[in-house]
Amino acid sequence: MAALGQLIAGVAHEINTPLGAIQLAVDNLSTFLTQTLTQLPPFFRSLSEVEYQDFLALLLKAFQNTEETTLSFKEQRRLKRALVHRLEEQGIDNATNLVDTLIEIGVYEDIDRFIPLLTGLDHKTILNIAYKLASLQQSTQSIASSSKRAAKVVFALKSFARFDSVGEKVEANIIEGIETVLTLYHSQLKYGVEVKRYYDVVPPVLCYPDELNQVWTNLIHNALQAMDYQGTLSIVVKKANNQVVISVTDTGTGIQEEIKQKIFEPFFTTKPPGEGSGLGLDIVKKIIDKHEGKIEVESTSGKTTFTVFLPFVVGDLSPRCRL
Repeated sequence: MAALGQLIAGVAHEINTPLGAIQLAVDNLSTFLTQTLTQLPPFFRSLSEVEYQDFLALLLKAFQNTEETTLSFKEQRRLKRALVHRLEEQGIDNATNLVDTLIEIGVYEDIDRFIPLLTGLDHKTILNIAYKLASLQQSTQSIASSSKRAAKVVFALKSFARFDSVGEKVEANIIEGIETVLTLYHSQLKYGVEVKRYYDVVPPVLCYPDELNQVWTNLIHNALQAMDYQGTLSIVVKKANNQVVISVTDTGTGIQEEIKQKIFEPFFTTKPPGEGSGLGLDIVKKIIDKHEGKIEVESTSGKTTFTVFLPFVVGDLSPRCRL
């Protein structure tokens, strides 16, 4: 329940973050439509043919660069110094502010192509319109990417909450189940945890998928807590004989040898009062036993690995029911 509570909090964050980005993008679009759209016809009529072609080239460059990786602060400073120096060589006043706008819309290469625009009488207006149109493009991309992110989390949540109403085992893809849990833990992973995946192609497992999701949730949750959410989480899925072998490894402090044999006992916990009931690994072991599998643990200082062994479906290996 503790792991589930933290998971739910993370899911709420993962939903609210893209929703916030979508709302901000919608506000930008609304501002553009009410304040800028009516300026475009007279603006384009004011441009000469040469200026019009140069402006379109600038805009196209900005649109292309909105999909590229964001520059680091160090890279921005280096580019800014070089661009300011180049514009000042051309006798352009207020070069620093112009360069800030150029970098923000992603135009910082082949800058000589746009020197005529930047030295014209209406260069401030031209650059301002280019900035607003580039922001419009960025807003649409933000809505698209944020919508996909929210949809992915909702899909993962639906998969995680899937229950078999008939109470019978079904064939399920183990990797998809693990990835579902990782998606829901994204907010706890993204700032200090490196996730390494080593996935082989494995057959489906005849199982209760919702219960196995509890296993992956507990093992990943415990691994993150052991590392204090800073370190490397390694997940291996492979086939060995007639079993699918899943291992979850963290780079935490490790488990002392004298308590390693007790960790699967009910109500045993090393966590402070109020932070753990001691039932997590007991439940994990009961679920694994129910699936006629087994779970093992190996631990040294700086490395702990829980390994789960599950029998896979023999015969037709094409999964008929996936998580």
